[in-house]
This record gives sequence, structure tokens and C-alpha cells, in this order.
Amino acid sequence: MSTITDGMDAPSTAGSEARPRRRTVGVVLAGGVGTRMGLEIPKQLVPVAGRTSLEHTVDIFQQCPFIDEIIVMMDPGSMDRAEKLVTKDRFPKLTGLLPGGRDRNETSYLALREIATPGAKVVFHDAVRPLVDPAIIRACVDALDTYDAVDTGIPSADTIIEVDEHDIIRAVPPRASLRRGQTPQAFRWDTLMEAYGRARADADFAATDDCSVVLKYCPDVPIIVVPGHEANIKITHPIDIHLADKLFQLKHQHVDPVPFPAASLRDAVVVVFGGSSGIGGELGRQLQDEGAHVVCHSRTGSGTFVEDRASVSRALADAAAQHGRIDHVVLTAGVLTIGDLVGLSDEQLQHDVGVNLMAAFVVAQEAHSYLVESQGSLLLFSSSSYTRGRAKYTVYSATKAALVNLTQALADEWSGDSIRVNCISPSRTATPMREKAFGHEDEATLVQAADVARVSAQVLASDITGQVFDVRLQQVDPLPTQLESVR
Repeated sequence: MSTITDGMDAPSTAGSEARPRRRTVGVVLAGGVGTRMGLEIPKQLVPVAGRTSLEHTVDIFQQCPFIDEIIVMMDPGSMDRAEKLVTKDRFPKLTGLLPGGRDRNETSYLALREIATPGAKVVFHDAVRPLVDPAIIRACVDALDTYDAVDTGIPSADTIIEVDEHDIIRAVPPRASLRRGQTPQAFRWDTLMEAYGRARADADFAATDDCSVVLKYCPDVPIIVVPGHEANIKITHPIDIHLADKLFQLKHQHVDPVPFPAASLRDAVVVVFGGSSGIGGELGRQLQDEGAHVVCHSRTGSGTFVEDRASVSRALADAAAQHGRIDHVVLTAGVLTIGDLVGLSDEQLQHDVGVNLMAAFVVAQEAHSYLVESQGSLLLFSSSSYTRGRAKYTVYSATKAALVNLTQALADEWSGDSIRVNCISPSRTATPMREKAFGHEDEATLVQAADVARVSAQVLASDITGQVFDVRLQQVDPLPTQLESVR
């Protein structure tokens, strides 16, 4: 057993003045063994989008400012593995990593005994729901200001049928009154502890989740339901791993607007590859206007070939020699060739793959030592076409999809070096590259390069890593909500 304490004492019976402060505790339930997955390891330890589901879930609670501490209830047979993945260094809010019980209910009860704080808000969440939106967690926490028990649910799109032991339909409940239950489930500690106290005295006690315990043993306590989300899936079957991977790839992110001049960007040294025009050029101008030291390189501007290692190495070394360090490296360079795949020559294929994909590998490798020293960031650029292949520009679509996967994998790989890696995915943007490929288009139908650059600067100024930010038409703030066609 591994227990991490934060110096809080158990509640005293000497009066309310002696009790520790009321707090909000996130409990990550990771006690399952995943027999339905047919795997040798528990489903919460299966890699999804570069990290285990357990790590993703704990990180979401770590990033929630309204969560004070985190307790992980782990499958007892996997404690050794969990202790390596979920540490206090990585997740400072972690106060307990404990073995779970025989089933879900015993695991929840053990967590309540560990918390032992009357009045505390306790938020239970499945470790195998790694795509929960922090807004749902916040809704559960806020609801506890009024209610003592909170569930999460979404309307059922399917008709639910009730059958008997012979699979004969006995009832078809009205769909309008039905919800599909999810987690988080949240409670005041006192309420759930009382429900479990009564349940444990019942020899016939059986329940599927914590809200069921409250409903049965504290029937006078109303349980409010807050809206969940379709993407908040539970990884239960092998196909769910593939669905979760794709949902992570398509996950819409939000970055809070950073007012300029941003303290983290003022005097920062930023190297922009592909900075002669388009998004890269606009980003360079905006950063310079706000006091950053920007070094722009491009094929036409400085004779820098992003797919050539010697060229990239020289550009980075010169920037470091001039400014003493490099804080951020940005790669916006790209090439879009229109035509059937079968008609592309080997030379054209090598060129397009080199500029759109190999350049990212080269830039990442050559920039690593500088970014380790500055604990800086790498910013890559994909395109909304990464969500599905597009006829006539197959190479472009394929390489942009690869950049999304590279971002997520590299962010995880470099997390120990404190290097942030993110990706901007603009929809159809007014750039010289696009005009060359498609001719003149109505400006009102295109995202402006300056808007994409502004979102990019905000991502550079943030402490976010491993995320893909979609930038769409008529977007004032970087609030990605949908994907459109090629940049």
C-alpha cells in the first residue's frame, strides 16, 4: 500500500472549530481488472493517445482549480505499476494511492474512510473515462452547494426496452425520462458515508454505483443530475480503445486568452521556421510587436530548408549564439500539391513528405537540447484536413494527420524534460500557399492568418502541453468547436 499525506488530521469530535477545513477531493476509481477487455493488464493501464487512461484522468483532476486533492483507488495487483505512473512529482495534488476493495462499492467506502472529513465534497470518477470535460466536474462540484448527491447523465438516443429472463419484452419506458449514467458522481461526505453505513448493515446489499447506494439507503436525499457528454465514454471493450484514441485526436481544446504584452513572451526568444509569409509571418510580426525576440527562417527568406538537418541545425545555433537561448520553436512551413496520387513523381512525394512531416522530426530533434535548457515549447502546425483524407491532396492530408499524433506522443515523451509540445490546426486560411493551390477565394469564407497567429501566441504563452487547437472561421477567442477543410 502506498499512502501520501498532506498533513491533514482526521476530523476531531471536540467541536467544529477543531475540524480541518472543508475540501473538495477527487477520487479516481481504478480498481477494476478489465476482464471484458481480454487483456493481461487492467483497462485503466492500457495506453490511449500516448498515456494510460489512468494518467489522463488524474491529470484532468490535477488541472481543475476547484479540486483540492486527489486520491487514486487502484487495483491491488497493479499497485507497483501505478506507483511509477502516478507520482506526487507529476501530480502535486495527489494525497493517496491506495488499493481498492473487492468491488466498486467497497472501493468507494475505503476512499470515504481515507478522506474522513465531514462536510467535504467528494467527486468520484472512473479512471477509464479519460475524456471527461473539466466543465462536467465543475458542474458536479457546484451542484453540491445545493444538493448532497449529484449524478451525471446524458439523454438516451436509443429506445430502451425491458426484458424478462427469457429476453421477452415486458416494458418500453418513455425515452424522455431516461438518462444514460456516467461519472463523475459527487457527494457530501456525510451523506454518502451514512448511506454506506446503512448498506453495510444489510446482508443483501448490492449496488452498481454510489448514487444507487444513496437512492436505496437514504431515499429522502434528492440526487440531482447534471448534463454529461457523449464523448465521456467508458473504456470497457477493445473497440473502446480505438474510439478513445480517435476522440483524443479530435478533442476540442480551449486556451484562455493571454492579454499582450504577455509576461512569458516579452523578451522570449522564438525561432519560427516558415516565417517569411502566411501564418508564420504574421506570428513573427505579432510577437515582435509585443517585445519578443523573433528569428524567422524560410526557404525564400533565409535559404533555410526545414527538411535538411544541417540547415535547421545552423539556424538554431545562430539564434542561440545571438540571443543566448531559445525559448520557443515554431514550425509553420508546409507545402500543398494538388493532384491524383498516382500522378505524383517520386521526387514530388519525397519533397512533400519531407517538408510536411520529416521537417517536424528534424526540427524536434535539433531543437530538443535548446528547449531542455529553457524548459520551453515546440509548436507544430497541422490542418483541419487531418480528420479525414481528402481526394487530390492525399499526401498533405496524411502528413497533417501524422503531425497530430506526433504532437501527442512527443508531449508525453518530453514531459520529463519540462518541454511543452502543442499543435495548431487551422481551418481554411487565407495564406499564399492556399491561394497558389486553389486560386483566389472569397476572403469572407477564410480564416485570416493574423487570427491564427494570435491563437498561436496564446498557446505559446500558456503552460498547456500535448493539445491540438482547432481554429475556425469567425473565431474571436481560441475556442475550438468544429473542424473544417484544408488550411
